Amino acid sequence: MYEDILLPYDGSDGAAEAIHHAAEVAHWADATLHVLFVADTTRDSVTVVDGQVVDALARKGDEIVDEAAKTLDSLGVPYDTDVVQGNPARSIVEYADRYEHDLIVLPTHGRDGISRYLAGSVSEKVVRLASLPVLTVRMQPDEQLTFPYEAILIPTDGSAAAAHATNYGLSLAESLDATVHVLSVVDETLLELGLGSTVSGLDSEQAATDAINDIVSEAEARGISNVVTHIERGTPIDGILDTIESTAIHAVVMGTTGQRGTERILLGSVAEKTVRSAPVPVMTVANPD
Repeated sequence: MYEDILLPYDGSDGAAEAIHHAAEVAHWADATLHVLFVADTTRDSVTVVDGQVVDALARKGDEIVDEAAKTLDSLGVPYDTDVVQGNPARSIVEYADRYEHDLIVLPTHGRDGISRYLAGSVSEKVVRLASLPVLTVRMQPDEQLTFPYEAILIPTDGSAAAAHATNYGLSLAESLDATVHVLSVVDETLLELGLGSTVSGLDSEQAATDAINDIVSEAEARGISNVVTHIERGTPIDGILDTIESTAIHAVVMGTTGQRGTERILLGSVAEKTVRSAPVPVMTVANPD
């Protein structure tokens, strides 16, 4: 499913778990892992060492990727390393596009910590900008890293973006022989604000059911028999987090945008909130359209 996986890496505390998880994915896929450090040019990092002008961050990056290489040597995963300069989020996305990588595995501290450059805002920018799938792994004590994934959650709102992510999620589940959990949330907040795409709560419930049934039918057509459905009421992020907790989900696969154009402005992106908050890896998949 993957041949070349990009791992932006800054050596922060907790990053060892992320590199081990990325290595597990690469080993399963028989893929090469590409470890990348971005020396942040938005920070003043130039200094003088032994009379020579050097970029301290770039030098530190060399040390960090060397340490990552030692770990990967011990894990027996094919890899290479690189250090580049630039704006972290944009550089990561451009690097992945330039070298035609299949997947970005992005360690992130999420909402409760600050990484050297893979802070929440950078991770969310990569999720928004990337045209290829991004697997985010929170470097937090509650993060649950299990691979191969045995239970994959696919949230849907019936949108084109959700449908594209669903196809990707079903392919991943099929490859891993994983159970698929399909979730649709009747967003009561949007209904109260009058911003829902339907005229009543009853219609919203039916739309959620229809969205789930479409995925169940697609899963059956692919020969995926282990499918569990969930309809929740509340906010999308609460529904996602509650389902993760109650059903022992190992990973989430979801689109980066949905059908409600005003939601990003009023409530923030559900995908970005999930990346920040979910205690399991989150695969975000951009809609090519």
